[in-house]
Amino acid sequence: MSEVSEVSPEISAGANAPADATPVQSELDRKINQLFPGVVVRKDLVKAVKGNAIVPSYVLEYLLGQYAASDDEATIQAGIDTVRKILAEHYVNRNQSELVKSTIKERGRHRIIDKVTVTLNEKDDVYQAEFANLGIKGVLVESATIKAHPKLLVGGVWCICDIEYFHSDDARMVPWILGSIKPIQLSKFDFEGYLAARSEFTTGEWTDLLVQSIGFNPELFGRRAKLIQLVRLIPFVERNYNLVELGPKGTGKSHIFSEFSPHGMLISGGEVTVPKLFVNNSNGRIGLVGYWDVVAFDEFAGKKKRTDKALVDIMKNFMANKSFSRGVETLGAEASMVFVGNTSHTVPYMLKHSDLFDELPESYHDSAYLDRLHHYIPGWEVDTIRGEMFSNGYGFVVDYIAEVLKSMRSADYSDRYQQHFTLSSDISTRDRDGIHKTFSGLMKILYPHGEASAEEIEEILQFAIEGRKRVKDQILRIDSTMANVKFGYLDKAGTWQSVSTLEEDEYPAYYYRERRVSTDAEEATGDPTGHATTSAEDGQQIAPEPITVKPLFEGHQEFQENQRGVSFETLLVPYLRGATQITITDPYIRQFHQARNLMELIECIAVTKDAADEVNVRLVTSENTEGPDKLRKQFELLLKVKQGASAAGINVDIVFDGAIHDRSILTDTGWRILLGRGLDIFQYITGDAFELATKLQEYRQVKAFGITYIRDDA
Repeated sequence: MSEVSEVSPEISAGANAPADATPVQSELDRKINQLFPGVVVRKDLVKAVKGNAIVPSYVLEYLLGQYAASDDEATIQAGIDTVRKILAEHYVNRNQSELVKSTIKERGRHRIIDKVTVTLNEKDDVYQAEFANLGIKGVLVESATIKAHPKLLVGGVWCICDIEYFHSDDARMVPWILGSIKPIQLSKFDFEGYLAARSEFTTGEWTDLLVQSIGFNPELFGRRAKLIQLVRLIPFVERNYNLVELGPKGTGKSHIFSEFSPHGMLISGGEVTVPKLFVNNSNGRIGLVGYWDVVAFDEFAGKKKRTDKALVDIMKNFMANKSFSRGVETLGAEASMVFVGNTSHTVPYMLKHSDLFDELPESYHDSAYLDRLHHYIPGWEVDTIRGEMFSNGYGFVVDYIAEVLKSMRSADYSDRYQQHFTLSSDISTRDRDGIHKTFSGLMKILYPHGEASAEEIEEILQFAIEGRKRVKDQILRIDSTMANVKFGYLDKAGTWQSVSTLEEDEYPAYYYRERRVSTDAEEATGDPTGHATTSAEDGQQIAPEPITVKPLFEGHQEFQENQRGVSFETLLVPYLRGATQITITDPYIRQFHQARNLMELIECIAVTKDAADEVNVRLVTSENTEGPDKLRKQFELLLKVKQGASAAGINVDIVFDGAIHDRSILTDTGWRILLGRGLDIFQYITGDAFELATKLQEYRQVKAFGITYIRDDA
């Protein structure tokens, strides 16, 4: 028997599509090419040229921008061929490093594409470069190069380099010589031209262009979903912006910070140290915040992760004051801080039992630290990334848009709403700063030319307030000494507009702390309203009328072929209600209709359980032995069931056991259900959307089957 946490790797639909398939160009794509010639690229080309190269998207798009930034198909194909040739000849694959070194030796000089990191050798007073994939180090670098590209000193930069080879009898001499080095990034751009072209787009068109630039198909995103994606760009356009995003796995939380810009650095949450991030007191060298526009911490969540208290304190000071100390000297830096991590519970579960910061390490689950966050992206609203979500339309070459955003970091658009709206006087200075920075960032991203209607400004003001409100409302759960805040604004007519978070509207019974008392009262009184019954005359509490519950049937039942009126809701759900551990044993969950039956049972569990509760379902089944294609299809179906169930707080674990034959359901409430045919009790249905049987099981004909209910009180 083998247990797996993921039944199959992610299957990206469309990943194997032909590289030279030409998508139909939309009106927006034509407009993009007309107004931004030479700085846009078809986004599906990155996958077409990447191959096995472990290289960031911005490196590939830099090359595509040089050779394939066109809407002419012949030019694009020629450009793709050129970029492929460049990658084949110059990109250093780690497993071919010895071959590349041999090429340099034999030719005397060779151009490579690699990630370069430079360190200062204090003993010899020289700068030395290390090449990540080529595997060489100690290569001398001139001081002028470091002055021109200081980021070489921290984290490394992807570069196009000419490397020479000269052997010396002196064993101390490194034979590798750096002939030239050019970081892969745009050298210049026309900002005024960018603003002029922006004015030719509607807000909807511009938003879609930005979403396509990130790499997604805007047609599959609603307006709110697009704004969430664009908030991820704010750290690149806004100085000292502190952003957090917590949500399920696979939603692309870290993609932008690793692939989108050469000005951002993504590091693992476990790799963070004071010297690496701020300053190394032993040599005085400044850390990442001194060189990068954005420092993002991946895999930041995890309650049991060990954290450095000194790091937390320095980080809190930097996030609040934009400065840190190096001995007696105080230094300032402009880096935005981004924290992304995975959640393991549903939103109602977190709201009922703790708060929306529940997954953070203990040292960061602190009101003083959390209060420095400007915006909380609700990662649970973001769809899991699927193959069809990627764009084949045109978007900015990411290096171009990265330079545009960088150039606007010094601008301040935070007051652009004030001619139309006034923030609540109840909002504190720190809350106001968070709202202002998010609003300013979205304004610079969406309306860099400064032209926006009152309705457009109101939309992003509401979004900015909501993101800060999400932070503050959760802090109130952690620190009861903090005062409640009335989040909202007055419009020009003086009308009050209140702002709420989406989860506040969806789960009011768990969102408000006062109502959690009512939930406890419900458990104490047995009254779903949470209140004991009182006498109208004297206000005295009286006991509620006892509710008679009909005992569940125990024993065996038989159902005849072609019988109707049978459903999981009546057949199984009453016996599963209240269970938190359910084990389903069925060797035949292999084909589509069998996986659909399983999903329909999970749907029944989802609608009957409390939204804030979690249920663990363990499926024991057997692998399809009819061939690798059938097995792969089974894995895909089970993975979809697992992913779909997680949205309702139902955790599905799948175990393969080739020796099972019997079919049953066991619960931790003491029920054992023996299933003669397993879940496969229904006859074939067409799936026609206009047939009742497609959605309602009771209108389907069943196969002949038996079922036995056994109560295990022990």
